[in-house]
Amino acid sequence: MLAANQRTKRMHVEVRQADLLTFEGDGMLIPTNSAGLMTEGVAARAKTLAGQEIEDQVAAHSPIAVGAATATEAGPMHVRRLIHAPLLEAPGARVGVENIRRATRAALLTATHLELEQIAIPGMGYGETGVSHEEAARAIIDEVVGYKAPFPNAVVLMDEDPAMYAALKAQAESR
Repeated sequence: MLAANQRTKRMHVEVRQADLLTFEGDGMLIPTNSAGLMTEGVAARAKTLAGQEIEDQVAAHSPIAVGAATATEAGPMHVRRLIHAPLLEAPGARVGVENIRRATRAALLTATHLELEQIAIPGMGYGETGVSHEEAARAIIDEVVGYKAPFPNAVVLMDEDPAMYAALKAQAESR
């Protein structure tokens, strides 16, 4: 007989070409840096939407190691919690594929701890200071499909960038 907290079915994974900040669910991953500064990318847009107090909550827990995460309130956003997981030590640093894996795993562990049913994870770590779309997508999908815990039950992978969306979709469909 399985213990009550063991997963007995696969996690539902969905891929959407959409703005992460439009997600409605229990939580979303906001990639950040170890100092908790929300100055780049989706983190900066989330701070604009949710207010300075969100960055203040993250900064109160910094430094946050790459591979760890903290959760904050979400302000007016349509989720209960924002999960902040650093991809890098400082803004502008180069992102490696292992950091993408670690941030994804940290978000999943935080969702489990907070018993969040449905979370959104953006494409992350790609671009000028990161890895290819394909490498980033593979790292994210590997962590999501390999994760075995009672929460979350569903993960929505979201990105507006057509190349990242295509890479996430291809990786998800290959599993």
